[in-house]
Amino acid sequence: MLWPFGTTWRPVRQKRRGAVELRWLSARSWTRRWYPQGIDLGVWHGRRTLAVSWFRQQLDGHHLASRVAFIDLDRSRHLDVLLAVEEDGVLQPAAIHAGGLAWFDDRLFVAATGRGIWEFDLARIRRVRGADARRLAGASRHGLRGTALVAVRTRVHPIELRCSYLGRVFDDDGTPLRRVLIGEYSRDDTGRIAEFTVPATDEDSFHEQARFSPGIRHMQGAVRWGDRHLVSQSDLMHPGTLWSGPREGLVRDPTPLPVGCEDLALDVDAALLWSLGEHPWRRVIRGIPLRDLGIGS
Repeated sequence: MLWPFGTTWRPVRQKRRGAVELRWLSARSWTRRWYPQGIDLGVWHGRRTLAVSWFRQQLDGHHLASRVAFIDLDRSRHLDVLLAVEEDGVLQPAAIHAGGLAWFDDRLFVAATGRGIWEFDLARIRRVRGADARRLAGASRHGLRGTALVAVRTRVHPIELRCSYLGRVFDDDGTPLRRVLIGEYSRDDTGRIAEFTVPATDEDSFHEQARFSPGIRHMQGAVRWGDRHLVSQSDLMHPGTLWSGPREGLVRDPTPLPVGCEDLALDVDAALLWSLGEHPWRRVIRGIPLRDLGIGS
C-alpha cells in the first residue's frame, strides 16, 4: 500500500521562540465532535511521521469512535485512519478515549481508559466505503462519506492501572527502549505511573518494572529519557505545566505546555518534545527543543 497522504488539509508549520508549532487549518481547530489526545512518532513507508489520536463523542460525553491522524512531518500532509474492533466478523468503531499512543514498528498501542491497552496492526490497513465508513467514524448522518482507512484491533492487554495515557522510554543517549510509561489521570494527587516492558510476541504480555505516585493531579502524559521523567499536567484553560526530574524528585519546568495539554512524545531525530492542546480554538501541536529542557545537550 502506498503512502496516500491527504492533500485537502495542510497544517501551518511555525517556529516560535525555537519551538515548532503545527496548527489545524480546518474545522479540526474548533469542532466539539472530535478531540485530539495522544501523540507519538514513527516511520511509515519510509517517512518520518507524527501520529495524533482523536476520539469522537456526543455532547453528553458518550464516546462514539476514535481515529489516528498520521502527519508527514516533511510535507505537513496528513492521513486519517479509523480505529476499529472486529465482532463476529463485523467491524465496529473503537469507542475509546485514546488518551495516549506508543508506536513500535507496525504495532500501535493505544490507551483505552479503564480497559487496558489496545493494540492495532498498521501493516494490515483496510479500506471501507459508504455506510461502513460513516459507522466506523461514529457518524449518524446519511450521505456519502466516500472511503476510509481502518486499523483493526489485534489484542487487548489488561493493565491494573486505569491506562489514561502511555509514553515511550529512551536511554540517556537517546536509544529507544522497548518500554513504556502507563499512567492515570486523576483530579486529585493519587494518580500513579508505572513502567512496563512491551510484549515482544503475540504470546507475551506487558511486564511491570517500576511504579510510583508523583503526587501530581491532572497528569496527562509521561515519557522518560535516561533517569529524567517528563510529565504533563493540564490546568483547564491555562497553559499546561511540565514536570521534570528523577522518579522521586519531579519539579516544575518553566517551559509552558499548550493550553489543555495532553500526551507527550520524544522526537530524537528532531531533538524535540512534542505535546498538544485539546481545547477548541486553542488546538496546537507543539515541539519544544530538548536543549531548552537540558536534555541531550
